[in-house]
Amino acid sequence: MSERTVDVEKAKKMAEQVFGALGGAMVAGMIYLGDRLGLYAALKDAPPMTSAELAARTTLHERWVREWLYQQSSAGLIEYHGEGRFALGPEAALILATEDSPFYLAGGFCALPQQMGLLERLPESFKTGRGLSYDQFGPEVNRGVERLLAPWFRSLLVPVALPRLDGVVDKLKAGAKVADVGCGAGVALVEMGKAFPKSQFHGYDIARIPLARARENAAAAGLRNVTFHDASVEPLPSDASHDFITTFDCLHDMTRPDLVIQAIRKAIKPDGTWLIADVHGQPDFEGNLKNNPLAPVMYGFSVLCCMSSALSQPDGLGLGTLGFPEPVARRMTAEAGFTRFTVKDFENPINAYYEVRP
Repeated sequence: MSERTVDVEKAKKMAEQVFGALGGAMVAGMIYLGDRLGLYAALKDAPPMTSAELAARTTLHERWVREWLYQQSSAGLIEYHGEGRFALGPEAALILATEDSPFYLAGGFCALPQQMGLLERLPESFKTGRGLSYDQFGPEVNRGVERLLAPWFRSLLVPVALPRLDGVVDKLKAGAKVADVGCGAGVALVEMGKAFPKSQFHGYDIARIPLARARENAAAAGLRNVTFHDASVEPLPSDASHDFITTFDCLHDMTRPDLVIQAIRKAIKPDGTWLIADVHGQPDFEGNLKNNPLAPVMYGFSVLCCMSSALSQPDGLGLGTLGFPEPVARRMTAEAGFTRFTVKDFENPINAYYEVRP
């Protein structure tokens, strides 16, 4: 077999790409620090300030703050205004310092150290095929998922998404029975519970760490119409009693989404509605390779988190982050007995949304 000739220029470009990936890791680490230490919050809506002024405002050491500002400005996240003064632009503030903004992303970085720590455990998964559950990921990873998803729930779910579902808002106003399957920390249910006090909301999950957070979130909101259930001991009732069911960003994480979809079919009323939100992807790897600029991030998340969770039981299907595209969603819902499937566009670059009816 003849050896392939090395293209030196191609090798140089690939070396730059690999080193750029290391640079991305450094930027991500600094975003984590900026969020955790309140540096972005201190810069938000403030005039350009020096490192000494920012250090005084955050009660941090000036030399460390200065180096962090240098890094963030070099990365293009913080503006440098000359004479040693830095500012957080209005667009960056939406992404890095405004938790109720649908553009907010910094919260997802709170899980970074714990999530990267999982790399020490993944070689065993590669050998055995067995992944880790969400409880095994630890509290910070679960908190990161909550903070990453919460801005959309808080800003767009009730005022934008629900009114575009056929008849759902009228049912919720009158008093409906609702289930959020794979509810996580319960932020979606809390928002709906506040908006529709006549309805009863039930959250189901098998991960105990987010369930504990969900109960805290509901208690903090003072809600009595929201209840959470450990689905491993108190599964979704199969009595066709639910008017509205939701699954937000979770079917691809589940070991047996096919069985969950079958359970949802048994739980929903004949005139009920099921809203699915899941990661937008192409139907196959070749499509993601050519047309999905987020594919490297999503496949990485899959190894660290989503596929790992989906393989945390011996019979897991292992769909992974990009494993529930529209063709798969259509097929699996139809196999469970659903007959109507409508794609909804809520202008989210990450998620696809499907309105599914019996």
